[in-house]
Amino acid sequence: MAHSQSPARPNVSARRTALLGAMFLMATSAIGPGFITQTTEFTVQIGASFAFAILVSILVDIAVQLNVWRVIGVSGLRAQELGNKVLPGVGWFLAALVFLGGAVFNIGNIAGTGLGLNAMLGVDPKIGGAISAVIAILIFLSKKAGMALDRIVVLLGAIMILLMIYVAIVAAPPVGEALRNTVLPEKVDFLIITTLIGGTVGGYITYAGAHRMIDSGVKGVGDVKEISRGSVLSIIVTGVMRVLLFLAILGVVAGGVALTGDNKAAEAFGHAAGEIGMRSFGVILWAAALTSVIGAAYTSVSFVTRSSTPERTRNLITTGFIAVCAVIFLLLGKAPQTLLIFAGAVNGLILPVGFAVLLYVAWRRRDLLNGYKYPLWLLLIGALTWLLTVYLGINSLSGLSALWAG
Repeated sequence: MAHSQSPARPNVSARRTALLGAMFLMATSAIGPGFITQTTEFTVQIGASFAFAILVSILVDIAVQLNVWRVIGVSGLRAQELGNKVLPGVGWFLAALVFLGGAVFNIGNIAGTGLGLNAMLGVDPKIGGAISAVIAILIFLSKKAGMALDRIVVLLGAIMILLMIYVAIVAAPPVGEALRNTVLPEKVDFLIITTLIGGTVGGYITYAGAHRMIDSGVKGVGDVKEISRGSVLSIIVTGVMRVLLFLAILGVVAGGVALTGDNKAAEAFGHAAGEIGMRSFGVILWAAALTSVIGAAYTSVSFVTRSSTPERTRNLITTGFIAVCAVIFLLLGKAPQTLLIFAGAVNGLILPVGFAVLLYVAWRRRDLLNGYKYPLWLLLIGALTWLLTVYLGINSLSGLSALWAG
């Protein structure tokens, strides 16, 4: 049988929770402090034309995740395990890249939680970062860590979306102009589009949902439909958040307000909804950063442990990972903005390597897919998308040294 090697399948309710948790882990991992910074900057730069960039990036992101979730889900193996079966050592190289990228990104995410609590409650950013790291550690130390993880990312994801809806409505954006620019943009910026793609499905984010899904027991040929649905919905959740944030900022910019400060998103929220807007921004930034801390830690550790590693052991390693990242953040003293940009550049190097491995498995290694015949149309879409990820990776490489040196 195609999935006879799988453990007992979870019941319907548990499967639904597991898939929802995997979807939101991927989505909320993508929606971090960098995501908020990028979306704000690009909306200020090109206004309503940013709607087209969002649409294109969502379509490309779906192409990536459909392939990533299906190959990992059907095989029941993590990305690094597949890499080592394709060519010994490739999986560990990928694991090292993801672990390094995840660690750098997590220092930036912890910095983001500090900024969020500062905007929300006026707490010192370093103290806020330390408190948030402790909260993330407690989630992984709980007796039912898996269930706690799934429920918390879904809850925080829902809170972010509801608050964004409120601010987007209050900002009264020119929706008609945004819709027109979605299909007939006044300005097209390819660099912005590729930056969005790298920020949404780059680095560890690519694998966050898929690894969580197979760890929850949803895998094998029999689950293909659910796997595909989950991969698309995770990108749609991310896309909805991006659109709402874009509309909120666009409403402020279109109203004639010039955003010139260091934290343009906070400034925009303040203009749109006053004190409530500022506090809402704090909650959104904190929730976005905390879920990204959880996602980065979970996924990074999933790359350096085996499927057979007991969950308790994995959770203890994850808490250690978060603690080390928090200590580095407290000692480093670098501007959070610099960390976030650097982390994004490191992340862009991971996608081309890992995606190539998964596409090769889909194309040539049917034995690793339990005899599953991979759809040719999906493989072709994946191959075209891979070429774009190579371009993204080259951009990251050229920009990385300049960013850090600057």
